[in-house]
Amino acid sequence: MIKAIPERVFDVESLVALRRDLHAHPEIAFNERRTSLRVASLLREWNIETTTGIGGTGVVGVIHGELGPGKTIALRADMDALPMEEGGNPEWRSTVAGAFHGCGHDGHTAMLLGAASWLSQNRQFFGKIVLLFQPAEENGGGALAMIADEAEARFGWDEIYGLHNAPHLPPGIFGVREGAMLASCDDVLFEIHGVGGHGSAPEKCKDPIMAAAQLICTLQTVVSRTMDPAAMVVLSMGSLHAGTTPNVIPASASLSGSLRTFDEQLRAQAKARIESICQGTAVASDCQISVRFANGSPATVNHPEQARAAARAAEKVFGVSAVKRDIEPLNGSEDFSEFLLRKPGAYALIGQGGVFCHHPDYDFNDDILPLGVKYLISLALDRLTTE
Repeated sequence: MIKAIPERVFDVESLVALRRDLHAHPEIAFNERRTSLRVASLLREWNIETTTGIGGTGVVGVIHGELGPGKTIALRADMDALPMEEGGNPEWRSTVAGAFHGCGHDGHTAMLLGAASWLSQNRQFFGKIVLLFQPAEENGGGALAMIADEAEARFGWDEIYGLHNAPHLPPGIFGVREGAMLASCDDVLFEIHGVGGHGSAPEKCKDPIMAAAQLICTLQTVVSRTMDPAAMVVLSMGSLHAGTTPNVIPASASLSGSLRTFDEQLRAQAKARIESICQGTAVASDCQISVRFANGSPATVNHPEQARAAARAAEKVFGVSAVKRDIEPLNGSEDFSEFLLRKPGAYALIGQGGVFCHHPDYDFNDDILPLGVKYLISLALDRLTTE
């Protein structure tokens, strides 16, 4: 018999204290050593089978059900902080210069630990639960690092689920959808090499600044003149670096931007068009232009059955009217997408209000911690009710 979730499933005050401790001690990608140690210590304290060092600083816990063999589901939380300064001044403000939990990963880790604590004491389910505490989501490398470390093969999950806070949704609202939830993202990095010289003699130079200007303008046609107007593709230039003084034409320039879409075919089409534009601009400007795509994550695309399962589990916690089953997809990106390419699963949002993620005044809303914990427990029990 599957045990029902009681109204109070854990010590909320302790969970809040844990979240705030993680917030005060943020660690950026692949440096989550204190965080990993804290996570692993708690899992072992709760008699959860624990493995550390997965993908560098990742931690994996396994909870075996007591009702016999069955499905294996994975629940994932990201642990890393952003490489930026905190602007706000809560009592639990970051104590680490240049590191800040500005995306709520401290809350995600705390919610999964809260669920792990309850599930470790209530194992009346079939199969097993794999708890993935992932490093380095912010730079897009953590999921692939865990996959390269054979996490999937070693722990053998059949389905995988992720949960992220959503400041654009009020507290008490849950969002999920079948299909694309988040966009793909690629850094687009250009290097332009010409011939420098005095600004009074441009005919003796091959001007990389002029080439960069042409490139920026022509790149706007990738979306406006290459893609279906109904498709979501965004190409934005974010930086241009060239030269140091007014009267010198520099020998080189660099340009960078980001490419986002919900469709892998459009992603490939856009990349090919960008490469073609670079080749043409190089000929026109008589400069050498190279482009590479880095830190790429595919679109986060939910599988239909698992998205419906996430919604049903959420309705038991949030109420039917508070669960948005067809929430609008976001242009942000997530390397949880790498897991969804390999196994069925779903990525969902839990409303928290407040300023948006990555804002210097951001802070995770502790009031939603109990909702997140209960959702993860509800989901796990729903998926493991039968062999």
